[in-house]
Amino acid sequence: MTRNLTLAALGCLMLVSCGTPQEQCITRNTREYRTVANLLTEVEGNLARGYAWEERTVWRPEFGQCRYVVRDKDGNPHVAYRGCWRDAPETERYRVPIDPSVETRKAESLRERLKALTPGAEAAVRACRAAHPEQG
Repeated sequence: MTRNLTLAALGCLMLVSCGTPQEQCITRNTREYRTVANLLTEVEGNLARGYAWEERTVWRPEFGQCRYVVRDKDGNPHVAYRGCWRDAPETERYRVPIDPSVETRKAESLRERLKALTPGAEAAVRACRAAHPEQG
């Protein structure tokens, strides 16, 4: 129960990069806990799906507007636009097979690490709330 409350509180804070002093304090002091929790979520998702996701950048042709300089009869430069093809980066997700026994061991290890980090994260949250009480 406590883990879920801590995760919920920390999950909300991840969305706020420029939050209140209290939120900044909690975010700064629970970074490792959140990292391990996110890794555990990813590994558990891999196990549930039976595969992992990876990403790669691929370059695809895209038609767009290109800027170029033209000169008038007096030689003065002017900016003009015309259609052109150019390569644009695109992120592509693809499936990667996993070894379920390796992923299971990884999940167990991450659960143990998260359990060890929980008291420190909860203490940090309490200390940040005490040091930076929210004005309501």
